[in-house]
Amino acid sequence: MSNENELFSAVDALLEQVAQDDLPGPAERKRLREAAGLSQAQIATALGARREAVGNWEAGRTEPRPPKRAAYARLLEGLAARFPDPGATAPAPTEAPAASTGAPTAPEPEAVLDASEARQAFTGRVAEPDVMSAPENTIHAVPATAKAPATRSAGTRLSTSRRPAAKKATHKPAAAPVAVDERFVNGPLGVLDGDGSLYCVGGLVLDCPAKTVPALVDWTLSEGQLGASRLHPSGKDADPLIVLTAAAAERLGLPLELADRRGLRLPEDHKVVKQLARAKWQLTKRGFGPWARIYRPAERGRRQCVQLAVLPWGALDSRSWGSTDQREPADIARVLGTYAYRVITPRGSTAVSGLEAMTALRPPTRAVKDEATGSWVSGPMPGSLTESVDPAPVEAPDEHPVAAALHPRAHQRTPSEVLDEEAYEWIRDPQLLTDAECTRTYAVGIDVNTAFLAAANRLVVGLSAPVHVRTPAFDKKTPGAWLVDLSGIELDPRLPSPFTPHGTRPEGPAWYATPTVAYAQELIDTYRLPARIRPLEAWIRTDSGPYLDPWYKRISEAYKATMADLGVTSDLSEPEFLEAMARHKQEDPALAAVLSAIKSTVKGGIGKLRERPKSIKHQYGERWPALERPTWRPDIRAAVISAARVNMHRKILKTALATQQAQVPSGNLMLHQDALLPIALLSDCAVYLSDGPSPLDFLPHTADGKPAPGSFRLGVSPGMVKHEGTQELLWAVQMLDEGHNPARHIKGTDAALDGE
Repeated sequence: MSNENELFSAVDALLEQVAQDDLPGPAERKRLREAAGLSQAQIATALGARREAVGNWEAGRTEPRPPKRAAYARLLEGLAARFPDPGATAPAPTEAPAASTGAPTAPEPEAVLDASEARQAFTGRVAEPDVMSAPENTIHAVPATAKAPATRSAGTRLSTSRRPAAKKATHKPAAAPVAVDERFVNGPLGVLDGDGSLYCVGGLVLDCPAKTVPALVDWTLSEGQLGASRLHPSGKDADPLIVLTAAAAERLGLPLELADRRGLRLPEDHKVVKQLARAKWQLTKRGFGPWARIYRPAERGRRQCVQLAVLPWGALDSRSWGSTDQREPADIARVLGTYAYRVITPRGSTAVSGLEAMTALRPPTRAVKDEATGSWVSGPMPGSLTESVDPAPVEAPDEHPVAAALHPRAHQRTPSEVLDEEAYEWIRDPQLLTDAECTRTYAVGIDVNTAFLAAANRLVVGLSAPVHVRTPAFDKKTPGAWLVDLSGIELDPRLPSPFTPHGTRPEGPAWYATPTVAYAQELIDTYRLPARIRPLEAWIRTDSGPYLDPWYKRISEAYKATMADLGVTSDLSEPEFLEAMARHKQEDPALAAVLSAIKSTVKGGIGKLRERPKSIKHQYGERWPALERPTWRPDIRAAVISAARVNMHRKILKTALATQQAQVPSGNLMLHQDALLPIALLSDCAVYLSDGPSPLDFLPHTADGKPAPGSFRLGVSPGMVKHEGTQELLWAVQMLDEGHNPARHIKGTDAALDGE
């Protein structure tokens, strides 16, 4: 064996030598990776490199060095043998091949088929696919393994774009990855126009003969070959999405505006609803609205469901998608297709999609073998939210039954009665501005990239129902809510308190999520503050885990990939980063819309964890449909927001300590007059006074030019910061004097109106 190992070592050494100049060009490297359905992160992991390095190799900015170069050459050689360049032989294609977006792809069909073999012993029932209805606790049977037909029928024949307007699209439509599930060769979705043209990803245009909604659903399921593979082996495939333009809606007999402006749905006596009923199709509890789900019960484990997004009814919220619904159909398909490949096929608003992505990446159930009968049954998935649970009374909103039972409707709950973990909304008292600060010229805002997403990374949250404990010992590894008095922790009055969303010092015992109390303990231990953490009571979760980790990884990769497409990469210097950020939205407006939707997915998804009642018929103290979801978890929302807020405070403090001349004396957190401190905070935005208009004019750096450890750092990754806006000093001081928050308007607009 030792001789064999020596021989292989010698061969590897030779391969390393000859691999110095035998790498294909950058474009071919990217093509081979995408043809295999591999992500840059997968290749980086295999080679022991960084994902950014693989991206640089594919862009031609850098070249791999030994010993990674030889391994990379061997990988590319193997891929080239399996995926030859189609341009070399240029065969006459019978159908349009799909090109790649460079986005993370779903598992290859073979992986899905292998997973299905273990489940062929049973057939599962698929529950009504309503995101607002009761959770799906049924077995997820894998669809049949039949391959897609090699040729299309006349109803799905390929065509070039026949509409002059479609040719006016200013950017090339995003294309689908090459390695796709053969059941879904036409991608995850299509945009239907009034002449029957269905615009899919990759520039593909299909002829759709349907002139009624039932016919459209039938055609989509039988001929469309649309959909997307599951994101988890125990999950379910994404249903096909058909987006209807105004012209398509008219063609199908739908009105251009819903008469029911409150409920946003067609009346049950509308002719289209009756057509569906006659054809034995069903609607979910939400009815036929901007996002309509039309289905029949599953047959032999195969789902029969199509989702419609009706653009003239406001399916694409401009706060998330910008003006996407005003674009040409090919561009709409590009925007939504890119989002679908990188995040998830849209299921509704970006908030709904964010929540659906959590479930898709961590399904509540899996197939397990019943040892007694030998059959496959549905069982809970370890590490997932498997069933709906009621919150602790302090975690519940006022109208929830567990809270309403304790307090009358008019009662205003105090901090000792309710968990109030929210994002920052704070301004400094203008009387606390120092003389040095008043001599500066500018107010400069910096904004944390996807702060809630960064907070979710490696965050341990509760998976089970809450358990009440009296006088517990605090454990930072135990998620929950803690009643503890943190008013004894004294900070510099120019600093916001990390314990309250309004930044004022607590006045007595209050309920806090675990990350907030853990940060209080961190401050006490680090700076030897004269205080102790002594919880009076707690609601803790005995079963816990990093539930949001897959969600964080997928959305952070989607965010970074989209930013890279817009010219903002992690290898840029700080001045280059600021320059790229100043123009990134103009690089490609369609991809800028994808970026906006990804950011809205993060905030909306976290917000959906504590969805409030929507129906005007809801009575105070009654349950509402969202409570039946395993993902209705206000405690997880509180933990994420708590972690984001204390992360913000930690960086504020580290930035201040890096800029002051004197050391902090042991036993208190009173900072020197020259310490750099913000004047306002709004969620993930902080405003500082500066002598120059750029963040580089005030952010601290070490002697060798690197960002000071622990301080705010410019960059593209989640948790790093970007330039939010700059205004004059007098403008900021006037805002403070009038009681307004400069962070809300530092961009020159209202941050809330901009979807921030």
